[in-house]
Amino acid sequence: MIRRLEAGDVPACASLHQRAFPSFFLSQLGPRFLREFYRGFLGDPEAVALVAEDGSGGIAGVVVGTHAPAGFFSRLLKRRFVGFALASLLAVVRRPSSLPRLLRAVSYRGQVPIEVRGALLSSICVDPDGQGSGFGTQLIRAFEREVDRQSGHAYLVTDRSDNEAANAFYQRNGWTLAGAYTTAEGRAMNCYTYTTSEDSTHDR
Repeated sequence: MIRRLEAGDVPACASLHQRAFPSFFLSQLGPRFLREFYRGFLGDPEAVALVAEDGSGGIAGVVVGTHAPAGFFSRLLKRRFVGFALASLLAVVRRPSSLPRLLRAVSYRGQVPIEVRGALLSSICVDPDGQGSGFGTQLIRAFEREVDRQSGHAYLVTDRSDNEAANAFYQRNGWTLAGAYTTAEGRAMNCYTYTTSEDSTHDR
């Protein structure tokens, strides 16, 4: 079942994120930072935050994003400044070398060096134990339905290297590779876009 993210889901989503992406930067910032991240999508009018429940009612997957990236991330930092500051301090104490990237992360506004428009899919992850269950496809379809009610356009970014499964997933689900770029840290990234017209054959 796909439903809206609720406050009580946040710890499970943070834990799931770490299990799904153990080597990713947000995971390395720790569970406290991830909890602040997911809490930031609660109650914001521009946020899209959905979870997939498994048969026992557990959280099997989560997708979060926003219809208006620039305004959303500005509000997120203001609303949860203290929580992010404390979580960031702990992360920097553990790994001082993470500070430059952390500063870029907290100043992120959804910008990419490629012409895009519409909603940003910030993160989608499925419990590694539930891979192949179809939860990922259910979540991305539900996200698309939210986009269809607004601009009809969306974009996301994902690692280009060592991430074949994710890239194949987005392509299989009808997202179009719009371009590639390299971050300040030297990460090779792909940017995918979605529009209602391109996806009109999907069963919604």
